[in-house]
Amino acid sequence: MKKIFNIVLIVLAVCCVSSCLVGNYMCKYALLPEEHGNDIEGDRTKTESRYPGIIAWYDSLHTAGIFRDTTLIGEGGYKLHAIFSSASAPASAQGTAVVVHGYTDNHICFLNLVRMYRDSLNYNVMVPDLHYHGYSEGRAVQMGWLDRLDVRRFGDMAHEIWGDDFLVVHGVSMGAATTMMLSGDDLPAYYKAFVEDCGYTSVWDQFAHNLKDSFHLPTWPVLNSANSVCRKKYGWDFKEASSVNQLAKCERPMLFIHGDKDDFVPFSHLQKNYDAKTKGYKEMWVAEGTVHAMAYKDHPAEYVARVRAFLEKVKTL
Repeated sequence: MKKIFNIVLIVLAVCCVSSCLVGNYMCKYALLPEEHGNDIEGDRTKTESRYPGIIAWYDSLHTAGIFRDTTLIGEGGYKLHAIFSSASAPASAQGTAVVVHGYTDNHICFLNLVRMYRDSLNYNVMVPDLHYHGYSEGRAVQMGWLDRLDVRRFGDMAHEIWGDDFLVVHGVSMGAATTMMLSGDDLPAYYKAFVEDCGYTSVWDQFAHNLKDSFHLPTWPVLNSANSVCRKKYGWDFKEASSVNQLAKCERPMLFIHGDKDDFVPFSHLQKNYDAKTKGYKEMWVAEGTVHAMAYKDHPAEYVARVRAFLEKVKTL
């Protein structure tokens, strides 16, 4: 019996060590990706290939001083970068939009939405590089949870610049999760609306999907171990980083967008997020035939029309 007991202890110890090693690897893999939106030239090329002419549009406005760079000190004391511009017709600006990019992206990657808000909808725009992305400093990817606090800082900065009483936060993918996580916080009255495009229900759910889909690994003990590493190193938890929990507290209007062919952030997350918001006005749009983060690319006219109609509706509530 003693021999069997010792063997069991050895097996358990090996499993524990293996779990810790795998958990540490998975945490590093997910939160310290080699490419984290810092390949600006590569992202310029990628964005131009999707939306021909958009880089020339941005560069000309940036050179003319219409798009400007700014920084602030974000969560943890790190310097964070953003670009901002007044609306195309400043005297009749309809409000301010904060556009939030996704995982391993930066301010360049969703210039299509920046142009939509500035030129088509006549909004002032603020576009941050999230913690550890683009030109911003940071320790690791925060998957939207602590990023929501930084987006709040940039939203407040935008309000100080333009003084608008109507601010919309619009995010894609991880930026959409950031948007939903922010929506449940106690915010100033000028945060009037939110648009989330293909965001996940929680970091735990998203990583569980990635583990199964990409690595064919079980949630336990791998994700549990990675979560412990994240909590110890970075001070936040995969399960507390929940869009669903924050949406349950959100009383302000939100537009939910998701492609029905999305298999990166599963399409099923859309309904769970939508159902979680039980207070206040909400709309849902399913982008047919669309994979992850491609709703605008596949349906540009409808995308603009739906965002425009949603914001006009919010202003009548």
